[in-house]
Parts: sequence; C-alpha cells; structure tokens
Amino acid sequence: MTKTVALFLALLMTAVPLAGCTGDDTELNAANDRIGELEAQAEADQASIAELETQAEADQASIAELETQAKADQASIAELEASLAELEGLCCSTADMDEFREEGYTEGYAAGLNDGYDSGWYDGNAAGIAEATPVSTLDTILARGSMKCGVKETQYGMGYLDAGTGVRSGLDIEYCRAIAAAIGLNPDTDIEWIPSTGSNRFDLLASGMIDVLIRTTTWTTWRDAELDADYAAVNFYDGQGIMVREDVFPAATAGNSATGLDGANICVADGTTTQSNMVDWFSSRGIAFNTVDVDNGNDMRDKFRDGTCDAITGDMSAMVATKWLLDNDGSMNGVDIWIVQELLSKEPLASVTRDHDSEWNEIVSWVWYGMITAEEKGVTSGNYADMASNACAPNEWGGASDPSMCRLLAENLGLGTTDNPLADDWMQAVLGAVGNYGEAYDRAFCDGSYDGVSGSGAMTGCLVSRTGTANALVSEGGLQFAPPMR
Repeated sequence: MTKTVALFLALLMTAVPLAGCTGDDTELNAANDRIGELEAQAEADQASIAELETQAEADQASIAELETQAKADQASIAELEASLAELEGLCCSTADMDEFREEGYTEGYAAGLNDGYDSGWYDGNAAGIAEATPVSTLDTILARGSMKCGVKETQYGMGYLDAGTGVRSGLDIEYCRAIAAAIGLNPDTDIEWIPSTGSNRFDLLASGMIDVLIRTTTWTTWRDAELDADYAAVNFYDGQGIMVREDVFPAATAGNSATGLDGANICVADGTTTQSNMVDWFSSRGIAFNTVDVDNGNDMRDKFRDGTCDAITGDMSAMVATKWLLDNDGSMNGVDIWIVQELLSKEPLASVTRDHDSEWNEIVSWVWYGMITAEEKGVTSGNYADMASNACAPNEWGGASDPSMCRLLAENLGLGTTDNPLADDWMQAVLGAVGNYGEAYDRAFCDGSYDGVSGSGAMTGCLVSRTGTANALVSEGGLQFAPPMR
C-alpha cells in the first residue's frame, strides 16, 4: 500500500466518527473534498512513478550499451598504442642505424688510411662499411721493405729447414722467393720466414703476422667460405697417404692396404684436413683406429720412431719425403716401413692471402701462372733475357716479333696497386730468382739438373716424380695450367 492511500484511509476513519458526533455535514464534506484531492494527487504521483520507472529502465539499457562501447573503445586504444610503439621503435632503429653507419664509415675509413690494411679492413668490416678503403698488403710490404711468408720447416720437398746449414728448400720456398722477386725485393735478404703450424696458420694470416701463407694448405669449401682467407694458385696437387711400420702391420698381411690397419695407432697433425679425412675414410669402412695428435712433422717422426704410432698420415708428398729421410738416417733401427696403396683424399695445396686483398692475391696467383707459362714457352733462368729482347724486337710492321712472349717478359699486365705497380720486367726477375715451374720443381724434388724445357721425363733423381701425375704440365696430361697472360 502506498503512503497516499494509507493517509486517505486514516482521514476517512477520523471523519466518520466526527460527523456522527456533531451532526454537522460541513466538516464531513470538507474532509471528503480533501480526500478527493489527495486521491487525485496519489493517482498523479503513481503515473509519475510509472513514468520514472520506465525512464530508469531505458536509462539502464543506455548505460549497458555505453559500457559495451567503452570496452570496445578500450580495446581499440590498446591496439593503437601497440601500433604506435612499433612505429616509434622502427623510427628509432632506423635513426640509430643511420648514426651507426655514419660513425662506422668514419672510423673504418680513417683506420684504413692510418693503420694500414689490417686495421682498415677489420674496423671497416666490423662497422659493416663496404666503402672503407683498406691498404693493400703489397703497399704494406713495400713500405716495410720485407715480406713475411708463412711456411713449413719439416717437410722435405715442400718446406724444409736444414738445421745444420740453415738452408731452406722445397717448392713452397721457391714460390715465396718468386713472389718476393716479382715485387722488387731481394729473395735472399728481404723475406722473413714465419714457421706456421696446422693449427695457427690461419690465425697468423688473419692477424697480419704473415703476408702470404704457402704451407701445404689444402683448398676446401669451409676454409674458403668461413675463414678470413682467399686462395690463390695451386702449386701442388696432392692426396692423403699413410705410412706404416712393418714390424706392427706387415705389408703382406695388410695387403699393402689401409684396410688392413684395424686397431692401428695413427699419428696425425692437429688442426688439419688430414684428421677429418682419416675419420671419414676409416669410419665409412667400419675400421677401428686410434688417433695420436702431433704438433708438427718432427713430433710425428719421433713418435713413429719410438713406436708410439704404428702409422702416420699426411699428404702423400710428405709420406714419400718422410720415408726417404727415415730410410737414410738410420733412426728406424732396421725396422722397414711401407706406404699404403690408397689415396684417402684430394689435396690441392694452394697459396693463401687475406680476404678482400685482391691486388695482392692477383700477384701471388699470377707469379705462379707466369712460372708455368714460362716452362710452356721454353723460357728458363738461363735464356729469359735473350728471349725478351728477341720477342719484343719490332718486326717489319712495327709490332713485337712475338707479342705473347713480349707480354710475359716485358709488360706489367695491370698487376700491382696505383702507388706500386709491378715493374714491366717483373717476370724476368722471377726467372732470375727461381727459374720456371719445372726448374723450381726439379730443385725441390729432384737432383737440380733439369734444363727447364725438356719435360718431366728429363728430370732425374726425383724423390717425387712429376711424370704422369697431376703436377705435370697440361701438355703432358697433368693439371698445371696457366690462364692466358694478356
């Protein structure tokens, strides 16, 4: 019951008795009128209340709709804020990168000018600046006045140092001497020989401790792609061999084969492709073996002599040279040694320079190609001066009598740098220092009597014969081949 109705009933109950008591209808009528007014007001109030309740229900619906819209707006705001943050991050990263590039270029360029090839390249590379200007190793060498060549000292025929006389010999040594002569240095006094091991040679090259690496180094995909190195010419094509003690694994029992070396203790130089080649070869055939790591050729021979190793492995040229040494120095105490018949791998042994040092790499390569070309053309250490004079003499039409020979012996061919181009007679300097390829090979592996023109069959007293091998000239069926020099 509403408050208005209750009030009306109370007034009615009061009015009736009062009217009965007085007998006067005036007050009763007035009360009835008042009641009528109150009832009318109550009905109006009820209508207002109903109207307000209807409005409240509509307002509640509007509030719910607004709350739903607010939630959607909040989600849109969050999404926009995330997008803005992403755009701000992109903006800042781009600005930072521009600043980084500008600073990197300045530092790399300044280092390239002031600190020479090494710091110029490394600082420029670290900053990702292709525009940095490194100094060529050729310019560094000539400013220094000497060339640092990384070599072996323990492999007869390739890189060998005679401890008694201090004389170095081998094909790698001949190659280093030829490069020094080509760039105008004295190969007898201006080469610093840096002993390089299998494990440190690439570090020496990358750090600038050596200018060129010529140390029976196999050209492989990983080394070419991953190391700070560029390969130049291949000066010897080799393959991996194994030499064995007869008293532990008799050749007849083993069938002259590496397949008969099950369980052998095999010495191998640490940090070389020889290690992985051996693992591949033996594991693919189910043959057990034990690896004995050694640091260098001297360490390997010592362990082979005292029986620590039943066999040793390395380039076949090294196995042949080591067998010759051990057979002749009496250190095996009557124990026979033999070399297995298989080659375990391909080993193209090449010269190596640092990455992005193209002018220097070109010189290192073309010195070797020039030596090959000279043998192909019959130019030797004894006749190069006359050959140059005759080839470059003008013919009746005013040109060179032998243009290709004249280019070989009397032209720069674009080699060198802007500041230090090679002399026009650089190849004559090479021939004067080491001769052609055949002459250098003969001094390294044979008796040194080769005339330089008669071919591999004319070489005598060879520890490693060139005849019929990949190291013969292409005209003899080998792989030693020079691109055109023009």
